[in-house]
Amino acid sequence: MLPGLEAAALPADAIEVGRIADAWGIKGWFKVLPYSADPEALFSSKRWYLLPAEKGAKTFAGTALLRVREAKTHSDTVVASAHEVDDRAAAEALKGARIFIPRSSFPTAAPDEYYWVDLLGLDVVNREGVALGRVRDLLSTGPQTVLVLDYAGEDGKALERMIPFVSAYVDGVDLAARRITVDWQADY
Repeated sequence: MLPGLEAAALPADAIEVGRIADAWGIKGWFKVLPYSADPEALFSSKRWYLLPAEKGAKTFAGTALLRVREAKTHSDTVVASAHEVDDRAAAEALKGARIFIPRSSFPTAAPDEYYWVDLLGLDVVNREGVALGRVRDLLSTGPQTVLVLDYAGEDGKALERMIPFVSAYVDGVDLAARRITVDWQADY
């Protein structure tokens, strides 16, 4: 464990939201590369859980708790400071660390807005009740988001289907039932 960081258990609802890219300045600030274009979760939580980088140098092992003092937008990244990180050397030691935040710490989404992580794994059915697949991924195409579904073809072969995640095609999202209803046909 790095000096000043305390070991912690990763919360069961932890979501990976970014990684630490490098030190920023000389006073212990560090640059974060968020995985979201709107990194509100990074700003809403003052407790980040760090895991070592998957590749490259590992400067610590296990899960570390980082108590964030301040996080703010800077150009196309986020910069942050933490109580446990006092200088550039300490910030450099965090390079590559993966940042996790409990899902329960995310800001509440507005009506008819959803976090991508909440849509993954949902079943998609059309208005007639025909199963179209399960959400494996989401793609941002600029003006809209596209649901990427996995489904089995008639021969049992794994196939992929894409449906724009826009109100013209999406009738409703029921997170409790883990289902998205769409105006879409299986042969589109």
